[in-house]
Amino acid sequence: MTAQPLPQARRGRKASLLRTLGKLLAAAVMVAGLAAALLVLAGVFRAKVPQETHSVPPQTAEHLEVAEVRLVRRPRFESAVGTVRAVHEAAVASKLLAKVVEVRVRAGQPVSQDEILIRLDDADLQSRLEQAEAALRAAQAVRERAEADHERARRLVANRTISQAEFDQVAAAWRAAMAEAERASQAVQEARVVLEYATIRAPISGVVIDKRVEVGDTVTPGQVLLTLYDPARMQMVVSVRESLAQRLQVGQKVRGRLDALGHDCEATVSEIVPEAQAASRSFTVKVTGPCPPGVYSGMFGRIDIPLEEEELLVVPAAAVTRVGQLEMVDVVAEGTIERRSVQLGRRLEDHYEVLAGLAAGERVVLQRPRKKGRG
Repeated sequence: MTAQPLPQARRGRKASLLRTLGKLLAAAVMVAGLAAALLVLAGVFRAKVPQETHSVPPQTAEHLEVAEVRLVRRPRFESAVGTVRAVHEAAVASKLLAKVVEVRVRAGQPVSQDEILIRLDDADLQSRLEQAEAALRAAQAVRERAEADHERARRLVANRTISQAEFDQVAAAWRAAMAEAERASQAVQEARVVLEYATIRAPISGVVIDKRVEVGDTVTPGQVLLTLYDPARMQMVVSVRESLAQRLQVGQKVRGRLDALGHDCEATVSEIVPEAQAASRSFTVKVTGPCPPGVYSGMFGRIDIPLEEEELLVVPAAAVTRVGQLEMVDVVAEGTIERRSVQLGRRLEDHYEVLAGLAAGERVVLQRPRKKGRG
């Protein structure tokens, strides 16, 4: 066997290496082409903002309406949230162990004072009342006989027909009969009062909320059957942190708001509970005020507690132009107009609070034409 010449083996390895490099080069070219296509589709090679600028023709002050950036002082407030509650709210409970036989109201129904709301089974109470009335009639009969005996004995003892001891015995029987008749009368009154417990009446005029029983339920003494509240007098119960509670006093006027109704009103502090809640370190403050239609117990509200005044730099809202996400104003400086980016804060009616970009005394252009004939 003869060995393969060494130069021919080297040429084979070189050819294999060249083929591998060719494949890698072809793959690299394909990847580069694909990346270039993606960049073209993404618009990388196109200018996103035109390079040319447009000059604004100069304008004279006669054609512009300008306003001054001013420093103003205004009161500062901090809000405290609370819940609307009724000033007069009553929980109606049962005083008996009885079955509900009639429910005359539903949740949301207005009722008048002493109106019948619920009736309980009173058959046994009626029987007790009748027994008490029968016992009263028997006691009255005994009393009448004892009165007659006493009157007769009084005449006889005056004529010395009977002894004083016999008269004293008749008098004692008369007094006992009087006391028994009075006891029976009070028993009748008690039976009537207990019988009245079976008829649940409205303690106040108001609106029924949270009805908890239905016909057929058995109620127990002390069980709450329903709740009433007077919608004519409402209050807001607010939790105020202790540092702010010291700024309030009974009778003070504060601004109140009901967010659900979009209603603002002037409220009066009616009560400040002199005890802080240990968990939140806040005081309970109650405020009252005029109630608009549609106010219900449990609604969300807030009050504004006055603090010290604050100094703000403000610019008219009519001078602000929005360009994308930027807020711009046109500032008049030495007869020319300079468009400037500003940082604004809160909206204050027809002005904005200026956080950065303007200084007090600078003049800005209002973005509306001046009315003819106005100096």
